[in-house]
Amino acid sequence: MGTERSKGTKVFALGGKIKHTGLVEVPMGTTLREIIYDIGGGIPNGKEFKAAQTGGPSGGCIPAKLIDTEIDYDNLTAIGCMMGSGGLIVMDEDTCMVDIAKFFLEFTVDESCGKCTPCRVGTKRLLEILEKITSGNGTMEDLDKLEELCYYIKSNSACGLGQTAPNPVLATLKFFRNEYEAHVKEKKCPARVCKNLLTYVIDREKCVGCGKCAKNCPAETIEKTVYTAPGHKLPSYRIDPSKCIKCGACMNNCKFQAISKK
Repeated sequence: MGTERSKGTKVFALGGKIKHTGLVEVPMGTTLREIIYDIGGGIPNGKEFKAAQTGGPSGGCIPAKLIDTEIDYDNLTAIGCMMGSGGLIVMDEDTCMVDIAKFFLEFTVDESCGKCTPCRVGTKRLLEILEKITSGNGTMEDLDKLEELCYYIKSNSACGLGQTAPNPVLATLKFFRNEYEAHVKEKKCPARVCKNLLTYVIDREKCVGCGKCAKNCPAETIEKTVYTAPGHKLPSYRIDPSKCIKCGACMNNCKFQAISKK
């Protein structure tokens, strides 16, 4: 059972945007597609599969285009991933890969023992650059710095934590560089996750003028307009983007799906 160089089976902790979570044991060489769709039941709510993170916080990600990859040690290493302890986190189309890299790096920074400078200082610098990018202040030079720093940390850290810490950044840069560039060039988060890059908008044609969004806005940024949509009795509302704190309370309280984030 298994492949020529990876014998036997492997237990994965299957989680994330997947219908059936839990521990699954499969023969080495089973494809990612089989694990996600045949065993995990696919992605909930009809969403599209985007990527899978393997190997925990120090692992890499497998993009949708490589979903038919046969999972074994050699194949994962070849695409910049690792088997690790068997973590397998599934992500759908609503996941921001820049935010994911930042999320895993936050764990690594916290876990660093601090003994060696490349890991202790280097991972903090990586995190600072990612925070700069997700806040809308990143530059194209930051992407080059990210990559350069990743390889420096990998080759100079004293233990496995630092040597593998840059993997999530390198993997997302490799397979989802377009998302990084969108954050930098367009100041937009394609997955509409990064808070500082979001804009909440009220569709005045759908707004019935009930005012529930304004009543639930903690920053009092929503005001009534003079426009009344055809078929509605009350004027619609608008959000002042200069005052909006992007908490999402308006969108959560709108029963008419008149509010969206862009």
